[in-house]
Amino acid sequence: MPTNKQRRQAAQRHLQRQLERRAELARKRRRNVLIGIVVAAVVVVAGAALLIAGIGGGDGKPTAAADSTGASASPTIDGSDGTCDFTPATSGNPNLKDVGTPPAQVATSGLAKLTMNTNFGAIGLVLDQAKAPCASASFVYLTQQKFFDGTPCHRETDSAGLKVLQCGDPSGSGSGGPSYTFPTQVTGSETYPRGTLAMANAGQGTDGSQFFLVFGDSQLPANYTVVGTIDEAGLGVLDTIAANGNNGANGAGDGAPNKPVTITSMTVAS
Repeated sequence: MPTNKQRRQAAQRHLQRQLERRAELARKRRRNVLIGIVVAAVVVVAGAALLIAGIGGGDGKPTAAADSTGASASPTIDGSDGTCDFTPATSGNPNLKDVGTPPAQVATSGLAKLTMNTNFGAIGLVLDQAKAPCASASFVYLTQQKFFDGTPCHRETDSAGLKVLQCGDPSGSGSGGPSYTFPTQVTGSETYPRGTLAMANAGQGTDGSQFFLVFGDSQLPANYTVVGTIDEAGLGVLDTIAANGNNGANGAGDGAPNKPVTITSMTVAS
């Protein structure tokens, strides 16, 4: 028969083993929580990178190169003195359409109103010539040249953080535009809520003709020129287009509209 001392010693050993097991389980739980946090952080960063890459495509293929650090570009404002640098393209891109170059002297105040007529209805656009003088001037110039008439809106994205319709490429390839570019006009504080009209690009300073219409609050870095806003009737048209979805060719929730969208004409209000 074990003595009382032996029973106490056995009980102490049993208690010690229990405490060691509990400590090991606690260490495992802490390790698993840390792994979960790291994985979640990686997913968030990867998702942001996809969003950044997804909205590119001014006059070149969509790229995230300009955002590889994850930081916004240095604040850039161009045209505030009434002069814009419209630079002829020299890339040899076969998808560029030559309609000349806008005048270097541009308006730096007031609003310009455009009507973007589509096969789904009219979308009213209001350009802010004070905040985005070069983008506004380019938009008006291309409209006057009938650059947008008969062109497709080649991309629709309806992911959780990005809800836009992208247009302005006559080739419909995602790499087309005019035969010039101009500097991206950002201050670093831009946001992209529902109703925003902004310029797409393939990196800072490559703005051309491609633009995106935001039909749902979107999470993007301040790397895209906000040129104006979309009227309420136009947002209704965009909601109809968005309801049709896309083919997912660029990934879940991102691709060509399931029902083709065409800009039948673009006009400047007199």
